[in-house]
Amino acid sequence: MNDCLFCKIINGEIPSKKVYEDELVYVFEDIAPAAPIHYLLIPKKHISGASEITAENSSVVAHIFEVIAKLAKDLNLKNGFRVVTNCGPDAGQTVFHLHYHLIAGRELDVKMA
Repeated sequence: MNDCLFCKIINGEIPSKKVYEDELVYVFEDIAPAAPIHYLLIPKKHISGASEITAENSSVVAHIFEVIAKLAKDLNLKNGFRVVTNCGPDAGQTVFHLHYHLIAGRELDVKMA
């Protein structure tokens, strides 16, 4: 998508602080972190949000969660972490490219809303 912020980040048109990258996923630091560790994990192929996950593209979601597990081990997140995705404007999605927030590094509030 030509006007998608995250597609532009993946293509190198907009700078980011890359944490991890492979053939399917790109991970970078959130520019407004909610905790000491706050990464965004995005599929390289544009999917607008969780409501657009299908049997044809769901393998990338499984791969993203494998990357989350790897990062959690590499970062020694023994006490836990949170993974969040927002879908649609009412849920707070502001960039309409599927993404997951990996948040950790401090005790997180149990309240989600």
